[in-house]
Amino acid sequence: MKGDVNMPDKQNSAENMEESCPYCSGKHKTRDEKEYKDLMNRLKRIEGQVRGVEGMLENDAYCTDVLVQVSAITSALNSFNKALLANHMRTCVADNIRQGNDEVIDELVTTLQKLMK
Repeated sequence: MKGDVNMPDKQNSAENMEESCPYCSGKHKTRDEKEYKDLMNRLKRIEGQVRGVEGMLENDAYCTDVLVQVSAITSALNSFNKALLANHMRTCVADNIRQGNDEVIDELVTTLQKLMK
């Protein structure tokens, strides 16, 4: 499946992600094609926005113009987080609770606390 982080066609294999990412929990999630494409499209748009701000700085854009674009990036990242969190709750959290793993609730609370800093 396209969204499987263990697929060899991914640029970073699961082993490389665990070795190179000090922020990763080591857990993995296989996403369906639609979710994967939606999240990737959002990230690509955000990446384009960031490159746009980089270009603005290179071209000596006025401060408020840059600030407005950075605010748009922040909003886009918040929308990305909302979509990812909603799907996480519908799938990972719900599945774990159904299987009797209530520890996932503590994990979710910790995650929400980090997001709300």
